[in-house]
Amino acid sequence: MLASLLGFAPVRAHAANKDIVELQTQVQQLLDMVQRLQSTVDTRFGVLQHLVEQTADSANRMTASVDALQQKINAQNEATNGKLDTASGQVQSLNDSVDELKSRMAKLDKSIQDLQSQLQNVQNQPSAQQATPNGGMPAMAPGPGGAGAAPAGPAANQAPPLQETYQAGFRDFNAARYSVAAGEFQDVVTYYPQDDMAGAAQFYLGEIAYRQQDYANAVKAYNTVLESFSGSPKAPVAQLHKGLALIQLNKRDAGIHELRSLIQRHPQTPEAAQARNKLNALGVRIAQR
Repeated sequence: MLASLLGFAPVRAHAANKDIVELQTQVQQLLDMVQRLQSTVDTRFGVLQHLVEQTADSANRMTASVDALQQKINAQNEATNGKLDTASGQVQSLNDSVDELKSRMAKLDKSIQDLQSQLQNVQNQPSAQQATPNGGMPAMAPGPGGAGAAPAGPAANQAPPLQETYQAGFRDFNAARYSVAAGEFQDVVTYYPQDDMAGAAQFYLGEIAYRQQDYANAVKAYNTVLESFSGSPKAPVAQLHKGLALIQLNKRDAGIHELRSLIQRHPQTPEAAQARNKLNALGVRIAQR
């Protein structure tokens, strides 16, 4: 039995060594697989990181392109607004010239009518003298320059000449002498409220307040133009500047309403184009008619 046991022991030891060798082989294979997996992960992570960097670079370039485009658009808008402002000023000057021409034509018509009346009076004088007893002169009707003329009222003596006063106010306005111009335009409105030039003078009173950043009084003056002189050529620009003044007073909704109303009332005017640009700059959608 002892001999049998001694003979069986080397067999079991040999079997145990074989199992250990197989286990070591499997462990080594497992380690190799782990290394290959780690290498694959590292490779893919590197590719992913490269893709992320490319995406970030593309996003940065896109952002730079968008910023450059936005700057170009802003520059174009500013240039367009400047051109529109210049055009608006030219249109205003043209309107002023037209107003002045209308006023001169009206004065010329009145002078012709007065001359015709005087000629008729001269023609009627001989017959009137013949009808007077003893060849005496007929009594002269009271009138300007006549002996029996009634004295002119104080208002007529104080009223300044319309054309000269308006032109003086316009020159002082362009020269930025706003206090002097305001007094002259106010005289036009006070003494000649029914004349066409009164509407233009009222508009320039609003412009003076607007340029002095007195937006509240500017809105009041523009309201007077729109309510009392709605047919004036200054009505569109008065409504435009009223909307801008309201926006300056932080009355955004009221200002937007005025600009939209201007576009609806006068869609083909330069003032409507400026109103559209302002609404676009504010990010306000312009309703399609």
